[in-house]
Amino acid sequence: MSHPRDVLLGSQAGSVQLPVCDHYSGVEARMRKSLQLQAEMTQEFGTCVFDVTLDCEDGAPVGGEAEHAALVTELALSAAPEARVAVRVHPVDHPSFQADIATIAGQAASRLTHIMVPKVESVADVQLAEQALMQAGAKDLALHVLIESPAAVHRAFDMAAHPRVQSLSFGLLDFVSAHGGAIPASAMGSDLGQTPSGLGQFTHPLVVRGKLEIASACHAHGKVPSHCVVTEFNDAAAMRAAARRASHEFGYTRMWSIHPAQIRPILEAMAPDAAAIEVASEIVLAAQAAQWAPISHKGQLHDRASYRFFWQVLARAHSTGCSLPTEVQLFFKD
Repeated sequence: MSHPRDVLLGSQAGSVQLPVCDHYSGVEARMRKSLQLQAEMTQEFGTCVFDVTLDCEDGAPVGGEAEHAALVTELALSAAPEARVAVRVHPVDHPSFQADIATIAGQAASRLTHIMVPKVESVADVQLAEQALMQAGAKDLALHVLIESPAAVHRAFDMAAHPRVQSLSFGLLDFVSAHGGAIPASAMGSDLGQTPSGLGQFTHPLVVRGKLEIASACHAHGKVPSHCVVTEFNDAAAMRAAARRASHEFGYTRMWSIHPAQIRPILEAMAPDAAAIEVASEIVLAAQAAQWAPISHKGQLHDRASYRFFWQVLARAHSTGCSLPTEVQLFFKD
């Protein structure tokens, strides 16, 4: 029988599938621990539930950029074959950008899932990154881009349309800073009623607009919108609430983690609940049995338009390590 993804996924509707959590670390000990934790949780859940992005930019020490790029390359090359490892390089206008790409992509492209490029302002920056990858011999390596300014938000749809780009991430802290003090510091917070002005990252109009533009641009082109960090890394409740709002209210299907304690709350918040998985399983299996013709399920008519939604529920459940019926598990045995 035909596989759901072959029948249901088009140019839009999530043609790119990524783990819902992207974990960043840039200090050697933390990078090694992140890779170890990824391996342990892959064993626990039966699938890789988060990416590890090794950081050469804000999360890495300043100075010794060439040595750090060499270290990141060594870590990527020595990672387990099933590991999902990416690297955040310097911005395209940084003196170390070309050297980053030449070293990291030039030597470890086959082991990387993607390259994250920060402070991308336009499609021209994406094209510069693509050219650098081509020169390094990494002709198939995907790009993720980090949008951190009002001008970049304005160009989000054009960047999401670029075929090399898999995902757009929202950079909250730089975005707020780019407004020259016009947005209060409270907008960098998690928005749980603790901010002095009452305007946090989920309620300040300019921040909300930025988030929605990025999410909409991604969904228009079948790419993955990735939500920004939450700085309250010791507060699991804040992390879970922020991830849930990002997913349920803003349409984000992926989120950054900057501390190991944030990974599980992100997975929990972005995973479908048991009832949603049960309904999605029944409908997709019945649709497949009907060769994707319309069916009736508990008095409601469903066809390929709704099948797509329910298949995406199952894909999200799998990517977050949820328990799935045996028949549904077979869809993910490739």
